Amino acid sequence: VEDHADIRKLLRMTLEFSDFEVLDVSNGEDAWKVVRQVRPDVVLLDIMMPGAFSGLDVCRLIKESNELCSTQVILLTARGSADDRQAGLNAGADEYLVKPFSTLKLLEVIESLEGSIR
Repeated sequence: VEDHADIRKLLRMTLEFSDFEVLDVSNGEDAWKVVRQVRPDVVLLDIMMPGAFSGLDVCRLIKESNELCSTQVILLTARGSADDRQAGLNAGADEYLVKPFSTLKLLEVIESLEGSIR
């Protein structure tokens, strides 16, 4: 879930090259709809997005849902302060990565979370 098209494209290319199935959306409201329908294993969320739901809101909704609580959430954001990181973890994020990010690091994080999914 990323509002910048160029970052969504980079994420899509990186993940599809590693054989992940990717669905992308550009705002929190659409993310919440798609997550409830698809029930993905992992969700990548930007924190700052246009609309009524921030990434923190979507993360909380996912983690508070009985049907989705096993979905892993990675916050991928430009907000890198200690307070921002703590807010992300308080919202239930499983990982917190700061932009600019390494695509290799992102893949490592996803692979490490996959072990807890299966």
